[in-house]
Amino acid sequence: MLYRDFGKTGLNVSAIGLGTWNIGNQWGEIDEDTALATVHAALDHGVNIIDTAESYGIPCGLSEERLGRALKGKRDRVHIITKVGRWGRRSGQTVPMTTVDMVRLCVHASLYRLRTDYIDVLLCHEGKIEDPSVYLEAFEQLKQQGTIGAYGISTDQLEALERFNVQGTCGVVELDYSLLNRKPEKKMLPYCQEHGIAVVARGPLGKGLLSGKYSTETVFTDTVRAEWYETEGDREKLNSRLAKVERLKTVAAPGEAMVRTAIQFVTSHECQPVTIPGAKSPAQAAMNAQAGDTTLTPSDRAALIKLLKDETVNAKLPAAV
Repeated sequence: MLYRDFGKTGLNVSAIGLGTWNIGNQWGEIDEDTALATVHAALDHGVNIIDTAESYGIPCGLSEERLGRALKGKRDRVHIITKVGRWGRRSGQTVPMTTVDMVRLCVHASLYRLRTDYIDVLLCHEGKIEDPSVYLEAFEQLKQQGTIGAYGISTDQLEALERFNVQGTCGVVELDYSLLNRKPEKKMLPYCQEHGIAVVARGPLGKGLLSGKYSTETVFTDTVRAEWYETEGDREKLNSRLAKVERLKTVAAPGEAMVRTAIQFVTSHECQPVTIPGAKSPAQAAMNAQAGDTTLTPSDRAALIKLLKDETVNAKLPAAV
């Protein structure tokens, strides 16, 4: 596993982390033993940074609860990222973060579920927030008290990131970045490089599409993807992305080779992102982590970009990819 400095946070983290939205049963149900074993498999393969959120799970908080149980006796081996600000969103009962005390209350609830007395990285989960002042005040208080280490925001909008970094205190941003979504390369990643903000890339496998196991005939039954692809416009976007996956199959076979290629595309960006692929089994967690032993060369990245942009290109990549 490769390790890298995490922006200005002072942390040294694995290039591959673990996303634990999956262990909260929103991407299909998994039992408790499998959920905990999945976390343990990631640790066994060198992962030392794990992402979760108060809102992940059916019911809300299940991901944090399971992660807390999985880390019993192992807390000192892991840097935890969690997020507040979207509790109850999917049930239409969002808790509004209108006061500093409300933010602090939610953070302490996360601490309880995670069975820990500190959080390494705390993120605002309101990606389109207009006024982050309540979060910034609460987060800074919690940092000064030693309850959290670094803080930041999970967003795909540069404007929201700029607002959250108005005081220069945003240490981390979590954003969607993959071979199927390279938009952050235009503005978000350069901004992070300029300001020393650590990048956590979620969705490196394009919501699972970059595993190569889905087709235009797939009917998603899990809660999250069924909601994402329920409209005709969403299905058109899905089909466009699947067409790119088909081109990727010419250089990386579905399964481990494609997963490895997709993950390494993200970690090889010059801003040194940490990526957090999700996993629903120990085998998936191990396979994802094993992609952290190296990164792609600039020429390999360029070949992949050209392949997915131009349907006529037949890119050649080294066998190791």
